[in-house]
Amino acid sequence: MSYLDHFKLNDQPFRLTPDPDYVYWSKQHARAKAYMESTIWLADGFVVITGEIGSGKTTLLQSFLGELDEDVVYAVVSQTQLTPTQFLQAVLTEFGFKPFNKRKVELLDMLNMFLIEQYSNNRKVVLIVDESQNLSKKVLEEIRMLSGIETHKEKVLRIILAGQPELKDTLNSPSLKQLIQRVRLRFHIGPLSKRELQQYISHRLKVAGRDDDELFSEDAIEVVYRFTGGVPRLINTLCDTALLCVFADQRDVITSADILTAADELSWEEDVSPSGQFQNVAEIASRLGELEYLSKIEVRSKGKAIQEYQFPAGRIIAGRSPDNELFIKSKFVSRHHAQITSDVDGCIVEDLNSTNGIFIGDKRIKKHRLRNGDVISMGVHELIYTDLRNQYSEENELSPDELGDSEYGQ
Repeated sequence: MSYLDHFKLNDQPFRLTPDPDYVYWSKQHARAKAYMESTIWLADGFVVITGEIGSGKTTLLQSFLGELDEDVVYAVVSQTQLTPTQFLQAVLTEFGFKPFNKRKVELLDMLNMFLIEQYSNNRKVVLIVDESQNLSKKVLEEIRMLSGIETHKEKVLRIILAGQPELKDTLNSPSLKQLIQRVRLRFHIGPLSKRELQQYISHRLKVAGRDDDELFSEDAIEVVYRFTGGVPRLINTLCDTALLCVFADQRDVITSADILTAADELSWEEDVSPSGQFQNVAEIASRLGELEYLSKIEVRSKGKAIQEYQFPAGRIIAGRSPDNELFIKSKFVSRHHAQITSDVDGCIVEDLNSTNGIFIGDKRIKKHRLRNGDVISMGVHELIYTDLRNQYSEENELSPDELGDSEYGQ
């Protein structure tokens, strides 16, 4: 009996190669895709999507490309360690040209004429650059110039940059201030929550042909989360190895012991962070898993409390668009103004290139690790942050050091 027959599968559910058929639409993956789709209907669409290694960016891009209409022409550049001239050649090659042995000015002229021609034929043009964290600042400046190509009515090139978290740091460089002003939307894909991880595993098994949800025991899911931190690529690697181990023993259910065996075969340690660095917070993370909410945000305007929100681990967006988890109806607040990320290490607020910015006290900040009681100002609204881990630590007699965060509780 084969591996697939043994587990009642039609396909390998946890293969590492990107496959749009297996995309699991977590809330943040769905939002990232919606941002990419916005480049099609926004004439000046320029979106930056970042995520940790293995977070599903490439699969997301493939899904997006697979659903584009015929009136959309696109180029995907994945080799990004290039000079500006080589980058322009790569873009033109993707559009069907043979742009070699030409000077940079000739390359720019070719691209400009191509874009105007596509616009005249009512076609939309999208440039997608994967692995953008490897782009030099000179190439990023070239991209800024390309984003400005326009007719007398509108811009003619939509741009999506996708890359690892280092891309965010690069874009925040003062020398790239003009580029970041062109970016319409930015979004970071974080790891899956424990609940999402369980749904992710169930989804992939179902797509692969499994009819029931009983292959992985509940305690096995818990151990998968402890070892992978919710990173899809790590989940796939660990689950596939566990399936092979159980198949070799001719058993039908994956237990926590099987996940531990698989992790041992992979020489993994518990709680691998998304960046691949090992952390000594396995026990604390497990105990914090008992706490449904990690952070509380009280929204005030002119000193008056308007609303109070509590959030679990994960990422939420604050802004004036009703689709945000933290909806603030105000003309001083951008549609997607800021993102707030909570995890076992605390909470971080980050500006999403908003018009009026975010402030802690009198200081305008781009990214800030919140401390209990911090007041975030957005226009005329104030967001008061409460770290609910305080409550948990007091009830369970945990010290700040046990929580692995030197800034905790300060």
